[in-house]
Amino acid sequence: MAKGFASQNDTAEKKISFTEIGDGLWAFTAEGDPNSGVIIGDDSVMVIEAQATPRLARKVIEKVREVTDKPITHLVLTHYHAVRVLGASAYGANEIIMSDKARSMVAERGKEDWDSEFFRMPRLFEGHEEIPGLTWPTTTFNGKMSVFLGKRRVDLYQVGRAHTAGDIVVHVPDRNVLFTGDIVEYHSACYCGDGHFNDWPGTLEAVRAFGATAIVPGRGNALIGNAKVNDALDSTADFLRSTFEPVRQVAFRGGSLKEAYEAVREACDPKFANYAIYEHCLPFNVARAYDECQGIDTPRIWTAERDKEMWEQLSD
Repeated sequence: MAKGFASQNDTAEKKISFTEIGDGLWAFTAEGDPNSGVIIGDDSVMVIEAQATPRLARKVIEKVREVTDKPITHLVLTHYHAVRVLGASAYGANEIIMSDKARSMVAERGKEDWDSEFFRMPRLFEGHEEIPGLTWPTTTFNGKMSVFLGKRRVDLYQVGRAHTAGDIVVHVPDRNVLFTGDIVEYHSACYCGDGHFNDWPGTLEAVRAFGATAIVPGRGNALIGNAKVNDALDSTADFLRSTFEPVRQVAFRGGSLKEAYEAVREACDPKFANYAIYEHCLPFNVARAYDECQGIDTPRIWTAERDKEMWEQLSD
């Protein structure tokens, strides 16, 4: 095993794509880096996912300004992770929206997550000195809420625990397009370190039930057409099964975390080794799956210190 996290050595610049996936609906993607979404309404714009720093957020804003001069009034954050939220100040949005649960997770573990992610993924925190502090929502909700951008309605849903306990999806009903956050990934590993393996497959089926014509996943290309949408849902589910089942078998017989890690490598490497951020996610995914098999329902908080301890345990 390498001595440092794979993401610490990932320094190559990623190519940005800005793809229209429906009338006034755009996907900002960058070869497996965190995606953002853009919804253009009659009189204003909603951005989904802020990026990790104001400097990186301005790359999204530059793309928005290529297609509209309408003001960005709403910023939706699908969950609390630092790489998704800490660039929020760049948008100057009147409303920053999260689920109630996601806001509680900012309060519970937001600073620890920031420190942990900054240590593990330095390239994604380009311009970190501009971050003014933790990102707090102006608006929160439970279950469902709707936002109107003029006449265009945007629906926000909590469809179940998955990548975190506070995940939401964003649905544009006039085009049946979904922005799924990290509930769904495409040719990118799922980061499961704060996830809920037992709930996540059911949440994927709740996403499938929309019958969306296009989705923007958390990472990977935007997907247009029902066949591609279902392929992304199926491959995400396969990734989760292929990670959790080997850990469950090892934990059931009283095996160690390192044995679980080796079992997951055997199952997952042949199928997913070429996925974006695979090597980075793998140890965190195994650690969380092992905890869940021990009956730990609420994911333990990752800190920079815990990251190092886990890495050393797997490296012995």
